[in-house]
Amino acid sequence: MNAEDRLIIALDLPTVAQARQTIQAIGPAGAFYKIGYQLMPIGGLELAKELSAMGKKTFLDFKFHDIGATVERGVKSVCQLGGDFLTVHAEPDVLKGAVEGRGDDPRLKILAVTVLTSLNQESLKKAGIEMDIEALVLKRAEFAAEAGADGVVASAKEASAIKARFGDALKIVTPGIRPPGAAANDQKRVVTPADAINAGADHLVVGRPIIAADDPANAASQIVQEIAGSP
Repeated sequence: MNAEDRLIIALDLPTVAQARQTIQAIGPAGAFYKIGYQLMPIGGLELAKELSAMGKKTFLDFKFHDIGATVERGVKSVCQLGGDFLTVHAEPDVLKGAVEGRGDDPRLKILAVTVLTSLNQESLKKAGIEMDIEALVLKRAEFAAEAGADGVVASAKEASAIKARFGDALKIVTPGIRPPGAAANDQKRVVTPADAINAGADHLVVGRPIIAADDPANAASQIVQEIAGSP
């Protein structure tokens, strides 16, 4: 896998026009893009098709969460977008529906969201969850593996434990990535690109450090170089 394909650039921007400008500014340094809630209802689905037509990969971060039959129908519709990754919540019925909805589509991979990187142990406790974060992540990764999903979204802080338990059976996609010196913003469990790769992450999701940079192409290139230089 090329280093460029391991970097997923999050297009967390207020308009599709700004997203297009950012994609153009990044140029060849960007091979894989994430479209989430901010763009999805205002043209993000069409943008996903445009990216595919350009030969780019797309991560559809839609985090489906509903009864299995509804998720199944939603994922069948998503297959028409030509995306590469799609997120759903890591619950057995949701995962089962997503995998069935994906069917034999050769491109779309189903990723289970384990624990958001904006949460920490205290956040879970406030929600009534007493389980240790790593144990909870592994439990949800187990749900993903049992359902036949392709991977998980998880912090790099749990990536090594996931890799040790599941090997290459699950792709690990890691948000909460911040280059050295970058602000953590609303993330609580952050790591550098090199540390994430060394922990076992297969793909890194990076937003603000690239899209808010004065030179987005250079910012993306520096992270790709860091990925390429990691063991």
